Amino acid sequence: MSNKLDLSSVCMESLLEVPSTLSKPKRRWHLAFATIYCSRALYSLLNHPVNNKKRSKTLPTSPSSFVILNVKPQHGFSNFDQHSLTQIVKHKSLTQLLELGGVEGVAIVLETDAENGIHGAVEGVTCRRKAFGSNTYREPPTKSFFYFVVEAFKDVTILILVACATLSLGFGIKEEGLKEGWYDGGSILVAVFLVISVSAVSNFRQNRQFDKLSKVSNNIQVDVVRDGRRQQISIFEVVVGDVVCLKIGDQVPADGLFLDGHSLQVDESSMTGESDHVEVDTSLNPFLFSGTKVADGYARMLVTSVGINTAWGEMMSTISRDANEQTPLQARLNKLTSSIGKVGLAVAFLVLMVLLVRYFTGSTEDENGNQEFKGSLTKADDIVNAVVRIIAAAVTIVVVAIPEGLPLAVTLTLAYSMKRMMADQAMVRRLSACETMGSATTICTDKTGTLTLNQMKVTKFWLGQDPIQENASSSIATDVLKLIQEGVALNTTGSIYRATSGSKYEFSGSPTEKAILSWAVLELNMDMEELKQTCTILRVEAFNSEKKEVGLH
Repeated sequence: MSNKLDLSSVCMESLLEVPSTLSKPKRRWHLAFATIYCSRALYSLLNHPVNNKKRSKTLPTSPSSFVILNVKPQHGFSNFDQHSLTQIVKHKSLTQLLELGGVEGVAIVLETDAENGIHGAVEGVTCRRKAFGSNTYREPPTKSFFYFVVEAFKDVTILILVACATLSLGFGIKEEGLKEGWYDGGSILVAVFLVISVSAVSNFRQNRQFDKLSKVSNNIQVDVVRDGRRQQISIFEVVVGDVVCLKIGDQVPADGLFLDGHSLQVDESSMTGESDHVEVDTSLNPFLFSGTKVADGYARMLVTSVGINTAWGEMMSTISRDANEQTPLQARLNKLTSSIGKVGLAVAFLVLMVLLVRYFTGSTEDENGNQEFKGSLTKADDIVNAVVRIIAAAVTIVVVAIPEGLPLAVTLTLAYSMKRMMADQAMVRRLSACETMGSATTICTDKTGTLTLNQMKVTKFWLGQDPIQENASSSIATDVLKLIQEGVALNTTGSIYRATSGSKYEFSGSPTEKAILSWAVLELNMDMEELKQTCTILRVEAFNSEKKEVGLH
C-alpha cells in the first residue's frame, strides 16, 4: 500500500511541478505525458497485486521515493511557426499579432529579453541560425571563365574576323600550298585568339573583383543588444530574436517589430515606391521591413525574419547583377568599331563585285599581258584560282578595316586603373566612375570618416562664456553639474557597458555620442543608468539634419 501512496505522490508531483521556463505548448505536452504515464502505472499496481508481492520478496527494498518523469526544457524552436509570423509582419496584420500577445508575446516565444537581448551569445546565435536561417539571400551563380570566352565570341567583329581568317586560310593553302599558304589566315586566327583570351581574362577578373566589392559594400555594421551588452556586428550575423538599435540613416537589417523608441519614421520607398515617410509605433504600426531606411527618430526592434524569409531577401534573390557594364567611352568605341566594320564590309563587297565583273568580262590580264578569261577556252582551275584571289583581296580589305584592338585597349586600361586604385585603398564600385573622375575638376567629400578616422574626442567645454579646464568638474555647481549630466545621459541613444567595477568602459553609439559619453563619464563622473532610472521621458524631439537639435520632455 505504501508503494501505491509513494507512486501516487510522485505522479502528483510530476503533474504539478511543471518548469516555469517552458512555453504553453510544452507545458500541455508535459502534463499530458505525465498523466498518461501515471495512469498506466497506477493501473498496473491495482490489477497485479500478487505479482507485486512476489516481486517485493525477491527484490531488494527500493527507496521511499524516486523520480518517475524528468522533463527538461529543451533549447529549441520546434513549436514556433516561422511562416505564420513572417506573413503577419509582411502583411502588417495587427489583429493576428495581438492574438499572439503583441510584441511582448512574440519576444517570449523567441526567448528574447526585450532589455538584454539574446541570452548566451554564441550558443543562442548558433541555435537560432540553424532554426531560422542566416541573414543572407541567394545570389546568382558565379560566371565561369568559359562564359566570358563565349561572350567574347559573340562579338560581331570577332565573328567577321574568324570568317575572314577561315577563308584566307583555305584560299591561301589552295593557292600557295600548306607550307606558305597558312601565313595570312593563321596570323588572323592567332590575333583573334589573343583578343578573345585577353578580353575573357580581363572580364573574368573584373567580375570577380566586382563580387568582392559587392560583398564589402553590402557588409553594413549594425548595433544589437546581446547578453545586456550593446555591440556592433555585421548585418549578415543578425539572427531571429536579436534586439537591434536603429537611428537616423540606418538601414533596417531584417523584418521585425517595434520594441520602443521615439518619433520613428521610416522610408519604405525601396519596398512600396511611396515617397512619404511611414510612422512606426507600438500601437498602430509596429512593423519594420528589411531594406528600408530610418528617416527620423530612433528605436529598438525585435527581429522576426531574416534572409530569404524577408520581402527584401526575396526581391534581391531574383535580381541578377551585371558587372560587365560599359563605360561611355567603351560604348562609343564599340559603336565606332561596328560602323567601321560595316563600311569595310560594304567596300569589300563592292570591290568583290567589281573585280568579278572585270574578270568575267575579260577586262583583266595576267603577268604576260594575256587576257585571263577567254570564255569556254579558260580552264576550270584557272577560273577557280582567279576567283580565290579576288575573294582573298576582299577579305583583306575587311580585316584591315576592322580596328579590333581599340575596345580591348580601353578595357585593359580601365582594368589596370581599377587595380591601381584598389592598391591605394580606393573602392571602385562602378567601372564607369574611373572615366567620370578623369573629367572631374573639383571633388567635394565628407571629411569625417572619409579623410579622418572618425574617432572623436571632446577637447573644449564652455559653461556659459567660460571655458572649463580638464579635471575641473569640482568647480561646477552641483545643480548645474546634475543638469549637464541629465542632458548628456537622456539625449543620447548610445550606451555604456562595464563588465566589472575595475574594467574599462565600453561606449557604443555614433562617434559623436561615444565622444560625449566618454567625456561625461570620465570627466563629470556621470552615472548613466541611475539617471535613466530616476527620470521619465514623456516626449522626444529626435535629432535630424534639418532641425540640427535634439530635445526631450
